[in-house]
Amino acid sequence: MKKFIAILCTISMLTTLGACGEIETSSDISESSVSTSESETEETTAEQTTEAIAVNTEDSKENNEKETTEAPEPVTEKPTEAPTEKPTEAETIEEAVPKEYSNALKKAKSYADSMHMSKAGVYNQLTSEYGESFSVEAAQYAIDNLVADFNANALAKAQNYSDSMHMSKTGIYDQLVSEYGEQFTPEEAQYAVDNLVADYNYNALQKAISYQDSMAMSPDMIYEQLTSEYGEKFTPEEAQYAIDNLN
Repeated sequence: MKKFIAILCTISMLTTLGACGEIETSSDISESSVSTSESETEETTAEQTTEAIAVNTEDSKENNEKETTEAPEPVTEKPTEAPTEKPTEAETIEEAVPKEYSNALKKAKSYADSMHMSKAGVYNQLTSEYGESFSVEAAQYAIDNLVADFNANALAKAQNYSDSMHMSKTGIYDQLVSEYGEQFTPEEAQYAVDNLVADYNYNALQKAISYQDSMAMSPDMIYEQLTSEYGEKFTPEEAQYAIDNLN
């Protein structure tokens, strides 16, 4: 009886242990399944992420290849047009001036520069029928626009009269201002004689020699001619020097 009870107890214990094993096994199986499922999900997500990265990488490569392959179109520069030079104010004025006027100005400048003429002398030469025969308007335009130093011109004329014609100081002044002579202003003529370098004693002697040789005049007549207001207009001292040094 005791043995029978012991056997029953043993069987009961084994049955209980078996049930527990099955529960544990089932739990293990369940946990294993969950783990396996999570692992598979993680692997699937990793694969998807990898594939997405690969796709993005390929797209990026393709875009880079397109950007590299598609070279920018060359920019064609338009030829730079040379700037059109505008005429200067002087050129514009010159174009507006009649040709006769500009020619008269050129002539006026030539007379002033090369022949040392006065302003009035230049004007008269431009309008004279025996000269250039320009119109009064053209001649006046030339005079108004002429740039000349008439003091210097008067001095140059005075120097020429002294050196080549051996004239007295008064004779030179009168010739410079005469309407039949050079027609300089009194101020210009005075500037000339004040700045003229001349030996008037020498000039008087040269005139005296000329009168003596060409006109066979006496010393007294020569003296009179040298000092006369209608003659050479030397001073008495200059005339006496000439007479004293005649041969």
